[in-house]
Amino acid sequence: MRSEMGRKKKVLLAEPRSFCAGVRRAISIIELALEQYGPPVYVRKEIVHNHYVVRQLAARGARFVDSEDEVPEGAICVFSAHGVSPQVRRNAKARRLDVIDATCPLVSKVHQEALRFARDDRILLLIGHDGHEEVEGTQGHAPDRTLLIQNVQDAEQVDLPADAPVAYLTQTTLSVDETRDIVEVLRRRFTDLRGPGRDDICYASQNRQDAVKAMVPHSDLILVVGSRNSSNSVRMVEVSRRLGTPAQLVPDVTEFDPGWLEDVFTVGVTAGASAPEILVEELLDRLVEFGYSEVELEHVADEDVTFLPPARLTGPTSQG
Repeated sequence: MRSEMGRKKKVLLAEPRSFCAGVRRAISIIELALEQYGPPVYVRKEIVHNHYVVRQLAARGARFVDSEDEVPEGAICVFSAHGVSPQVRRNAKARRLDVIDATCPLVSKVHQEALRFARDDRILLLIGHDGHEEVEGTQGHAPDRTLLIQNVQDAEQVDLPADAPVAYLTQTTLSVDETRDIVEVLRRRFTDLRGPGRDDICYASQNRQDAVKAMVPHSDLILVVGSRNSSNSVRMVEVSRRLGTPAQLVPDVTEFDPGWLEDVFTVGVTAGASAPEILVEELLDRLVEFGYSEVELEHVADEDVTFLPPARLTGPTSQG
């Protein structure tokens, strides 16, 4: 327990936090499509995993559907940042949908890796969470050759010969540390294992987890702004708890519990890559009401990555 002598309440504010380049691109794609074509613009699944963002875009005319089959034939359909399987693309083509692809380029990279390893006749060991949209999309690129690995136990129990030709890929929003543990098991178990040229885990997920790690030694509590279905936000909470500092997910300020602040002097505040900065600002305003008016930045990285929307939405013919 840290000494309470001379301590005063303050906030450690992570930097970077909130939107990453892929999320900004995905949101701008819907905004530009609404401007260019007018509502409704149909979006397959949530464009990003944040309820505030989805509500704001829905209010402007975006219609979110669970399947491309729910989109009227010939209508505009935006694929979410999490990506889709080739079967979804075939279904959309059969329905003559005007597809605008908002798949994050880092997810597209994983899809290309899946195709490459499948062409090399390797069995794909996909590290990720069952049911997550990104995982479903990646699995769909080689469905007959992909095994899902959710944890170290799964990695230990893969029923394949030690010399089987295998390759691993990862969901982009995982915990860096947990993924490393799983890969270590796979390297120990398989003699012919290949992996991506560069780690699949998104730079933004890694930066935000690194910021949590930097705040943990100096914080009594970590608050992560993000929706419950946001994988990268949930992983940040887990990182803090695994390192011994209590952490809570805050979908928005209405779900903030003042009881969390008991015996807390320093609060670390951050946000997942799909959470808008306005939700962070609202949480900081709420913390001021409880005496946490001093804010100190915890800077761990500079992010200057930019992903441009498709040219059809930004080119000279995109107006009108």
